[in-house]
Amino acid sequence: MSAAALALPAVRGRLTVDAPLAPLVWFKSGGAAEWLFEPADVDDLSAFLADLDPATPMMGLGLGSNLIVRDGGVPGVVVRLGKAFAKVDRLDATTIRCGGGASGILVSSTARDAGIAGIEFLRSIPGAVGGFVRMNGGAYGREVKDILIECEIVLRSGERRTLANADLGYTYRHSQLPEGAIVVAATFRGHPGEPSAIGAKMDRIAAEREASQPLRSKTGGSTFKNPEGHKAWQLVDAAGCRGLRQGDAQVSEKHTNFLLNLGTANSADIEALGEEVRRRVKAQSGVELEWEIQRVGIAK
Repeated sequence: MSAAALALPAVRGRLTVDAPLAPLVWFKSGGAAEWLFEPADVDDLSAFLADLDPATPMMGLGLGSNLIVRDGGVPGVVVRLGKAFAKVDRLDATTIRCGGGASGILVSSTARDAGIAGIEFLRSIPGAVGGFVRMNGGAYGREVKDILIECEIVLRSGERRTLANADLGYTYRHSQLPEGAIVVAATFRGHPGEPSAIGAKMDRIAAEREASQPLRSKTGGSTFKNPEGHKAWQLVDAAGCRGLRQGDAQVSEKHTNFLLNLGTANSADIEALGEEVRRRVKAQSGVELEWEIQRVGIAK
């Protein structure tokens, strides 16, 4: 065992040194994590963070959908919530409790089977509960803030805390979740519905996404936030960026608010293409697009 390994707290989960992150993110690009920690459960995560040197950087990783990992990799520890955090349980007729690693598809399907309506929109959000609680993920006129009762988090210090919806200060694609906090569970509430009607709505959502978005490509989901009074994709299109390329990175021709890795693009290509799109949109419309995709790590 290396000296670096000896400096880290003991764990019951899995700790991997120099772990490639490209296979774990949708763009399939980027460098390695200095350390990748996949905790066995919440207690394992809490104890690890409590004993981890406060100077060691730490970030959470969900399903890797809304993320550019830069090519120089991520220093410190990347925490990935695995199967132990992917459970979804019905609490009562309108409420479900979800692990931070549960996918939007699993959450919405469980709600459907339990006859809980109002949660269908999560079917269309790529990623896991932890990410869309942090980002106030939304689609089809609904946002996480509309259904969240409370979430359970582990702070960078290892302290566990439960926050109510009102504590999160939700705005468009943003929350005031404490810096470095990892969402390990969330409780959502919908309203009673017929499973068949809920399922039909989810099927419509899935079909609309399939028709309008490049879901079968290496992409990161929506690249830019919708500015006040605008649709990001329309601004990108109007600036002449549909199909624009940088190396093997391309603005999707199917949906211009999606960037694609056509095969061998590195993260520098993808990020540079996004910045060029932002420059052209600003020049054409005067609107400053904000990244919705998170960009982490060190540029090579």
